[in-house]
Amino acid sequence: MTTELMAQQNIIQAIQDYGRQLFGFIRSRVKTNEDAEDILQDVWYQFSNQPEREAIESVSGWLYRVARNKITDRYRKKKNESLEDFSFYSEDGDLNFREILLADNSNNPETEHLRQLFWEELFAALEELPENQRSVFIRNEMEDMTLQEIADADGEKLKTIISRKRYAVLHLRKRLETLYNDIVNY
Repeated sequence: MTTELMAQQNIIQAIQDYGRQLFGFIRSRVKTNEDAEDILQDVWYQFSNQPEREAIESVSGWLYRVARNKITDRYRKKKNESLEDFSFYSEDGDLNFREILLADNSNNPETEHLRQLFWEELFAALEELPENQRSVFIRNEMEDMTLQEIADADGEKLKTIISRKRYAVLHLRKRLETLYNDIVNY
């Protein structure tokens, strides 16, 4: 029997032995069957691409650990704060800073003034942040780098980068709340 065929049989055997229980484990920790299926697929993919699969002492322990990590990663990914979370809406649902900032309303002087005022306040608030928080926010939101890319580039742990981004967003929300209230009550 070739090594490749043996490896395929080991994967099939693991799926038969642990698939149903592993799905139940994942499903009990996520909101939907689709999320559970996606995570389970990621676990099997990682298992099938594990170069030293034969060296794993406890396949079930390895699978459950990877599943827990994938679940944690999924929640982190969903909880990452972005400029979308930074949007505000009036009681009528009319005001969205993101639309104001990114829309092309150059022929509307009021909107252009609001856009200029918001950018000035945003950059002033960014200057108040510690350099590491400001840098993470700017690279993630304005330069479209993922938090993982930032962590890799800085040689930092992803949790550290997520924390810095969160502190930056919380500060900016608090700092820009007055501007928001002024605009809504105008």
